Amino acid sequence: MNRNFSNNIEQARLARGYTQEQVAHAIGVSRPTYINIEAGKKDLTIRQAEALSSMLRISFDDILGIADGTSAFSDIIKSTEKYKQMILNALKHGADDDGKITKTKLAKLVYLADFIWYYLNSSPMSGMTYRKLQRGPVADVYFRALDELEDDGTIIREPKGKAILFSLIEKEAPASRLTNDELNLIEKIGKAWSGKSTDDIVNFTHEQLPWQICRDGEIIPYSLITQEEPERVYGPIQL
Repeated sequence: MNRNFSNNIEQARLARGYTQEQVAHAIGVSRPTYINIEAGKKDLTIRQAEALSSMLRISFDDILGIADGTSAFSDIIKSTEKYKQMILNALKHGADDDGKITKTKLAKLVYLADFIWYYLNSSPMSGMTYRKLQRGPVADVYFRALDELEDDGTIIREPKGKAILFSLIEKEAPASRLTNDELNLIEKIGKAWSGKSTDDIVNFTHEQLPWQICRDGEIIPYSLITQEEPERVYGPIQL
């Protein structure tokens, strides 16, 4: 297998926030076998390539043929960087007066930004994959993104009882990958929920069709949000 090709697979997996074990299970191989695929020591079958294409949401042709290490996967990496900027700006506008926000509430603010944007524009803001978890819809890459932002010295993590709080180190949040309209929506969502409890926003997202209709751990289709009435999409947000 072309080493650039195997590098591409690894980059796409990391950008989507999946572990090697998760991808191995999805394409029907053992983890050691998948490790050999990423190391360029074993080829993918057509069926495995199709399963990988579906999981990582890239084209079949890209899985089979791209060898330059950039085109298909650079877009995924850019989307992940954009998602991080969504997190930082949601934190900036949605934190309480002390500048802190719970990990769960922050995840919901970013989820609302993605799904409200889809409701308005028929496309998500980040395109990240969201799943139904106990405390609401969460993007697969969310927890790794927080770890990387903390490692970069962009945010601070602080335990408080059973909760985890986050705050920005700098007052301003980077926004180079976000449009003015996207930033405006993130700000409106953050300000509408600032001061409200984590349970308030969790309960709101639990009442929405995307969380109600999906099974635990299942990927949540963005399109489900379009079947909701506006008040169940926006809540306290004034657009």
